[in-house]
Amino acid sequence: MLELLRAGARPVRELWVAEGLDPSPQLDEIERLAAKRKVRTLLVPRRRFESEARTDAPQGVLARARPLEEADLDDLARGRRDQPALLLVLDGVTDPHNFGSLLRSADAAGVTGLVVGRHRAAHVTPTVTKVAAGAVEHVPIAVVPGIPAALARLADLSVTTVGLDSEAKRSIYDLGPEVREPLALVLGAEGRGLGRLTRARCATVVSLPRQGRLDSLNVSVAGAVACFEVARRRR
Repeated sequence: MLELLRAGARPVRELWVAEGLDPSPQLDEIERLAAKRKVRTLLVPRRRFESEARTDAPQGVLARARPLEEADLDDLARGRRDQPALLLVLDGVTDPHNFGSLLRSADAAGVTGLVVGRHRAAHVTPTVTKVAAGAVEHVPIAVVPGIPAALARLADLSVTTVGLDSEAKRSIYDLGPEVREPLALVLGAEGRGLGRLTRARCATVVSLPRQGRLDSLNVSVAGAVACFEVARRRR
């Protein structure tokens, strides 16, 4: 909620605050920003609030805002004025908690955009928004008809696509100068990993070296490690 109001990228029509909510600095900041942006604020009964909230554990404040706009894939490939593109491409990640965690890590690591498939994939929901802790306001998301076709388009736009696979022989630490150029990290779905066509469209496939006995990492953890490794190398 705070990031929605701080970013100011989406119009907010109304702010609901549940009755009986304990005072806090965060609530004070939310109400201050709402007043600054001339957002109507309503104090509503707890039962009515919970009937409107779409998460399992609402925290007492909700906003009625314009839906997020989808980003354009070609625009994401251009990166930012001060940084070449660093994209995170999700091939069939369906768990909203993983999706939200990846968004949060992506924002922290300086990822310039995220790409997801339109079908058989998690999208932005109240649960994702809550887990992402405001990152949905800062990381643009392109929703594409298919991931393999999107990777082919990124290659045409001179973006190097790097798939993550726990069985790959090449390590992410072995990546060369391409980490400083436009780059897309591609993560597979929970359980099955990268799809066959997706893997074939990646310019290279790398793994995260492991020293323990488990054979893989949770996709949100693997994505976070990979994003921060590229961010470290770029510095």
